[in-house]
Amino acid sequence: MRIVILEDETAAAINLRSILKRVAPEAEVVETLESVAEGIEWFRTHPAPDLLFADIHLADGESFRLFEAVEITAPVVFTTAYDRYALEAFRLDSIDYLLKPINEQSVLRALEKLRRLTGLEIKEYGSRVKRLAAARSEQAFLVQVRDKIIPLHRDRIAYCYTANEKVTACDFDGRSYPLDKTLETLQTLLPEADFFRANRQFIVARRAVKEITVWFGSRLSLALTVQTPERIIVSKARSPEFKAWLRSVRPAE
Repeated sequence: MRIVILEDETAAAINLRSILKRVAPEAEVVETLESVAEGIEWFRTHPAPDLLFADIHLADGESFRLFEAVEITAPVVFTTAYDRYALEAFRLDSIDYLLKPINEQSVLRALEKLRRLTGLEIKEYGSRVKRLAAARSEQAFLVQVRDKIIPLHRDRIAYCYTANEKVTACDFDGRSYPLDKTLETLQTLLPEADFFRANRQFIVARRAVKEITVWFGSRLSLALTVQTPERIIVSKARSPEFKAWLRSVRPAE
């Protein structure tokens, strides 16, 4: 059995490899990957393993992004310290997961379950994981407003902005919401077709772009349909990419 581990915590990866060596000595861990980006590159250039252990939360975003970018035919066992919403979905769809800290008994149970799957069941298992990943990408961000936690769907976001190590999202009504994610993480969670990383401070939504002005040094200045805390400048180097992104308008659904 060829196994790939997707885990950005070194101690957790070492622990899982150690457990696998004890409970499944015939198994071979062929690769340990630390990010969504590494996972995408590896699965595009290597034959599929027999099993993938994937941590949900990685430094560059959720591992669900991997399943949107490449076709994963191997069964997947997700790992997480705690993610109530994901765990509820896993239970409903009968997808395997391990709660950290991972122990031998939980790994054994997961391996035994997967060994009992037939070829058709493995194929259906992969389809369930793909559906879950797609549904996950549609979910809203949960934001705290005073004493309430409310969902902020990505379609309502006009832009995201970072300043003084704080990140906020602004909706199309001009309301701002604090987010507990970095702009780099948001870049992996928001669909590239609809959102563009304009510079170090801003991610902008396609629907929010009202007009573009050529700025000094062949840079671009963006005006949005809502007010922004500072002028949004796209560098000369990224201007062609931004124009191409803006021209590739998605057809109406």
